[in-house]
Formats: sequence, C-alpha cells, structure tokens
Amino acid sequence: MGGMLIVPLEPVRAEIVVVNSRFIASLEGADSVEEARSFIARIRREYPDASHNVPAFVIGGGRSETDFCSDDGEPAGTSGRPLLAVLKGSGLGNVAVVVTRYFGGTLLGTGGLVKAYTEAGKAVLAKTRKAALSELKRVEVELPYALLERARALAADCGAAIAEEAFAETVRSVIDVPSEELGRFEARLAELSSGSARPCVLETRMGRRPL
Repeated sequence: MGGMLIVPLEPVRAEIVVVNSRFIASLEGADSVEEARSFIARIRREYPDASHNVPAFVIGGGRSETDFCSDDGEPAGTSGRPLLAVLKGSGLGNVAVVVTRYFGGTLLGTGGLVKAYTEAGKAVLAKTRKAALSELKRVEVELPYALLERARALAADCGAAIAEEAFAETVRSVIDVPSEELGRFEARLAELSSGSARPCVLETRMGRRPL
C-alpha cells in the first residue's frame, strides 16, 4: 500500500438547527463500499421518521478513490453534492457521512439547503479525530526482563503499539509495527539485544493509528 491514508479514528456526531430544521450529521469510518452502505442503512433505521437521510462517502484515496452521494428526496444538487464536496475537502479517506434532516416547517430554498448541508458536514468534521490507516506487521518477540523498558521505548519510537505482554522466565511481547518501520525496528532490536531478540512476524493487517 503506497502512501498513508488519513481516516476517521472513531464514529462522531454533530447537530445544527437552521430555521427550525434539525440537521444531525453522523460520521463513521468505512473501509469498503459495503461498510459505507451498511452504515447508511443503520442511520436510516435509527431515524426512520426523518424528512431526509442524505448520504455521502469516500472510499480509498488518490487515484483509487470511489465516491457516492444522494439527495434522498431533497431538490437535486442541494444536499448530497455539497456534503460530498465538504468530505473531499477534508482530506479524509474511508469515510461515510449521513445528514439526517427533520423539517421545521419553513422552506429553506435551494441556496439555504446547500448552506445547511455544507454547515452540517463541516460541524461533524470539526469534531472528527484523525488516524492514519497503515499496514501493520504483528510480531512476536522474546525479551529478557533487563531489556523490557528499552524495547518498549524503541517500539514507541517506531510508532509501534504493544498488543500484549506475557511474563514468564522471559517476556513474550506481541507488537504491532508499521510495515515501513519493521526494518528499522528489527535492526535496532538486534543492536539492543546483541542479536538475541529476533521478532517473528505473525500476520499483516490494516490498522488505525491516532494522529
């Protein structure tokens, strides 16, 4: 996977009121079109009595990006497109948003709708914490107790996270190391342990690291 994708760290929600209409923006990370669609369906089930549930999502990033939006019954071009534009301007990938609208009795007009959906999108993005989606190598390594603190500091320095530690005669550590840092991590661990601590790769997976 080339380059790092910036994604939402966790689900978030924001609400604004525009001329008595309530706009509830729900945002969540989605690593595939299927995940985005199931998130949209979940929000529609949560707010079945809403006037509109307007969705937009961006999956991937750069040249391999897939995006989607719908006006969900609002006048064409007044809701889904502005919402998607805000998403694309955020620099986030693998993100889905649904803006739920409860009509407040006053028509906003096309310009008013564009502004309201744009503001709702911006409100939820302002609360969104970012993470890096990167390829991680889960490694296992046996360490003598004397090296434990230094190995922990080395892991932190390489952007790695300790997933588990088991204490017996030695310490068995399971560590998630960003793939691009694995070479540096192994070299410095070998230096630290005079070659005795050799990490064994258990699996490769995608993970989110807070930024």
